[in-house]
Formats: sequence, C-alpha cells, structure tokens
Amino acid sequence: MSTITNQFYSELPANDVPLRDLFGDDAFFNVVPADWHVIITDIKNSTSAVLNGLHETVNLIATGSIVTVLNIAFKAGITIPFFFGGDGATFLVPPLIMDASMRALLLYETNTLANFNLTLRVGTVPVTKLYEHGEELRISKLRRSGAFAVPVVLGNGLSFAEKLIKGENYLRADFEASTEELDLSGMQCRWDKIAPPESNFEVVTLLAIAAKGAKQSEAFIKVISHIDEIYGSPEKRQPISVPKLKLKTSFNSFRVEMLAKLGKIRIFKLLQNWFITLYGYIYFNTESGKNYLNSLVEMSDTLVIDGRINTVISGTETQRILLQKSLDALEEQGEILYGLYVSRESVMSCYVRNLEDDHIHFVDGSEGGYTKAAGLMKLKLR
Repeated sequence: MSTITNQFYSELPANDVPLRDLFGDDAFFNVVPADWHVIITDIKNSTSAVLNGLHETVNLIATGSIVTVLNIAFKAGITIPFFFGGDGATFLVPPLIMDASMRALLLYETNTLANFNLTLRVGTVPVTKLYEHGEELRISKLRRSGAFAVPVVLGNGLSFAEKLIKGENYLRADFEASTEELDLSGMQCRWDKIAPPESNFEVVTLLAIAAKGAKQSEAFIKVISHIDEIYGSPEKRQPISVPKLKLKTSFNSFRVEMLAKLGKIRIFKLLQNWFITLYGYIYFNTESGKNYLNSLVEMSDTLVIDGRINTVISGTETQRILLQKSLDALEEQGEILYGLYVSRESVMSCYVRNLEDDHIHFVDGSEGGYTKAAGLMKLKLR
C-alpha cells in the first residue's frame, strides 16, 4: 500500500481559521481514502455503568483504547484522526496499522472484561463500504492552539459505521487478539474532578447532529454561532483552568489506572506512582511545571466533531438557558437534534508522551456527561 495513502492525515494542513469559517468552505475538507478503515470502541450498557457510579472508570477505559491505537500509530511514524466519546472512541486508520490496532484492541477488550467486568465492544468497517452505501466522509484539520490540531469530520459515514458495528447482524472481522503485551504507556488519569473556572459556573456537555434533510455544515454553523454568541470565545467557555486542577491522591484511583494498564496490581509500582504524584505538587510550582499546566488547558480536548458536534463548555445558568432556547428553536425548525447534560464538574484523563509538547487531555462532564447527553438524544431519534 502506498506511503502516500498511509500518510494521508499526517500530511493534511492544519487550518488556522474560526470553526464557522471551516464549516462554510468545502475546500477545507478532503475525502477520506477508500482503503482506510473505521475502528470503533464502546462500552456496552455504559448508561447503567454510569448510573452505578462507574463514570470515571468508563472514561478511563475509553482513554485506554485511544492510547492503545495512538502508541501503535506513533511507532509506525504516522498520525491518525481519533474521537473521544466518553464511553468509547472512534478512529480512522490506514492499512499500515489496521491489523495491529484491531489485534491490540481485542486484547484490551479481554483485559477490560477481566479487570472491570465491563464489555468493551470493538469493531471495524472499511471506508469503501461506507462509500458503497452512499455515505459521505470528509475530513479537515483545525488548529486549536500552537501545535495542537483536531480532526473535523463532515458527513454521516462514522455514524453509519457505528450503526453497523452495533447492529445485530454485524460480523466481527477475523482478527485474533494480540499475543504481545499491550502498550498503554503515556496513559494517565491523575486529575481529580475539576470545578469550572468560576464559582457560579456550571459544566455543560452538548451533543448535536443535523436533522434528516438539513444541510449538515449549515446546521453546525448555526449551533457554533449560538455557542459563540452566548458563551464567547473557546477560551472563555473552557471548563478547565489551572487554579482548579487538583491531583488525585487516593490509592484506589491509582489501582484502577494500574488495572487498565497492566491487568494486575504491583504494590511497588503503586507506591511509586503515589510518590510521583506527591512530587507533582513540587514540580507544578516550577517554571516548566507551570508551562505544562498552561499547555494542558490549551490541549484539552473539549470539542470533538465526528459528524456530530460533541463539546464540553462552562458558563452561567443564564447562558445555558439562552443556549437551550436557541437550540430548541433550531430543533423546532427541523435543523438539528441535540442532547445536553449539566453537571458541576469536569473529569479529565490524559495521554502524556512527553511533558513538553506531546500530550492530549480528554474531557467529559462529570457523572458521565457525554453518555447522559447521548441518552437524551437517542430518545429524540426514536
């Protein structure tokens, strides 16, 4: 398979434009190569798990699936688009790492069931199959800050792939779980629940899709415009702020992370992680530590666009009521469907390859914000 195809996403230029402008110009988007593949992971019955208080474990497992694939991509010298969904993740992968990614995820699926008694569903669909069914899948790269760029997808290709993978007639491709040890290096879930920047702020987790018959890009422009007008710039609605960051210090949180990464508890490693975290209080008061915290806020993944708008924002109750009225009007006009969940805090899990410039932080509303917002939207879809 050609290097050009495998490097398709790596070589896409990052566009430094407002999101509304990106949606408004088709020239910013490229068709995903037909020989690529969609991989989706999600936790079965995640709603029940969240209701039983396992929302942070659910986030951790979703993060682990991302780290699994990103480490494979890193070793292959490529970057790939991926999308965090709270209770799972979606990837677009080239032929070069397709087999290795699926085999590693199937091993991760086995470990997740053994360690947490939660079933992680793993499935894949060739992109060419989406095109055969008339689905659209176009992608762009949006620069958020500095070196941090996120993929933006238009078309319903990924949601169609999700329906196939979750369907009763889906036959999982003939992959066997990897016999090699999983590489989950870089996965960290060291931060406690994070209060919004201001004491009178709340955290809003929002999912929105274009309604059937509506033009997707135009519907998304309207949603983002309302968010911008009511909440202000992405910096003003950012739910993560340095003063509100607190490190976890309980052994149980380290135990859960260790189970996900190693599949067993190693007491020495547990103590080592605890002492490293205690050292964090010293490190984050140094100049390099403060720089890391500032970049952590900039590189928090609070906006995911995978054919849907998925975002976590913070602001006042008054702002949220105004947003709901605006979204209700768009819904009544047949332009969108949305689900929204309000919480008092955010939760964050992280992938830290190095402390300088290679770290990503996955944000969800506490109490399973994305999962609960998705549940509300599913009711509307029925």
